[in-house]
Amino acid sequence: MKLGIMLPVGGDDGPDGQMPRWADTRRMALATEAAGLDSVWLADHFFYRDPSGTTYGIHEAWTLLSAVAAVTERVELGTMVLCSSFRDPGLVAQMATTLDEVSGGRVILGVGAGWHDPEYEAFGLPTDHRASRFAEWVEIVARLIRGETVTHKGTYYQVDEAVLVPQPERRIPILVASRQPRMLDLTAQWADQWNTAWFSGVEDKARERLAAFDEALTRNNRPVGEVSKTVGLTVRDPDQKPSDEPGAFTGTVEELAEVFTAYAELGVEHLIVGLQPMTPRSVERLAGAKALAFGG
Repeated sequence: MKLGIMLPVGGDDGPDGQMPRWADTRRMALATEAAGLDSVWLADHFFYRDPSGTTYGIHEAWTLLSAVAAVTERVELGTMVLCSSFRDPGLVAQMATTLDEVSGGRVILGVGAGWHDPEYEAFGLPTDHRASRFAEWVEIVARLIRGETVTHKGTYYQVDEAVLVPQPERRIPILVASRQPRMLDLTAQWADQWNTAWFSGVEDKARERLAAFDEALTRNNRPVGEVSKTVGLTVRDPDQKPSDEPGAFTGTVEELAEVFTAYAELGVEHLIVGLQPMTPRSVERLAGAKALAFGG
C-alpha cells in the first residue's frame, strides 16, 4: 500500500501554527521523499473561513505543486483536490500534461466539485448545480488527457474539436474525491482513483463508503478493483501539543501500523495522511509505522 502526506499550504500548517512559507512546504516534501514515502498532496482553495468568520489564507495549489516537482525526484505529486469551479477544463488538462512532463510522469490529477461556499461567493463563482457542472468538466478533462479530440456542447461547458498538443506521454491518473451517489457514479465513469476522507482510524463510516463505491462501480459496469481506492487519514503526534481539531488518530507508531494494515486488508491502495503537526518528525513517525506494517 502506498502512503503519502498532505503538504503545508495555508492556515496554521506552518511552524508554531503560523501561515506556512514556501520553505516549509519544500522542507516537508523533501522529508517525505527522504523517508521513503510515496506521495505528496496539496489542497486547493482561495481561502478557508470557519463558522466564526475567521478567514485563513492559502497558497495557490498548482503553483506550489510545480515548485515541489522541481525539487523532488521520486514522490508522486497530487492535488487533494483541485476544484473544478476554479479553472477551465481545457486549461486543467494542459496544466496536468505539462507538469507530468516536468516531473517525469509523477502527477496524480485529483479533482472534485468544490464545496466551500464563502470562497465561491467572495470570487463570484456559481454555487448552483455543482455536480452537474462537474459532470461536464470531468468528462472534458478526462477525454483530453486520454488523447481524444473533444467536442462537447453542454449546459455549462462547450468545446469544439479541442485537443492537447503535445498529448500526454502516459495515461495521467485522475482521482476524484466523492461520497454522494451522483458523484460516486461520476467517479466510477471517469476516474482511475477514488478518495474518501477524513478518518481517524478504521471507522464504520469508512467501511460504509468503501462498500458504497463498490456498488457505484457495479452500477456503472466497471469491475470492482478497476478504480483504485485511496483514503484520507488524520494523524496527530501524541507527544505534541493537542490540536483544536477533533478526530485525529493519536495512537502509538505500533497502533498506527495496525491501522495501515487494516486499510490494506479492506482493499485500500493508497493512504493520504494529514499530519498534526506538519513536521519532519511527524513524517518519520509515519515512515516507521509503514515499515512495521509492510516491511522495508
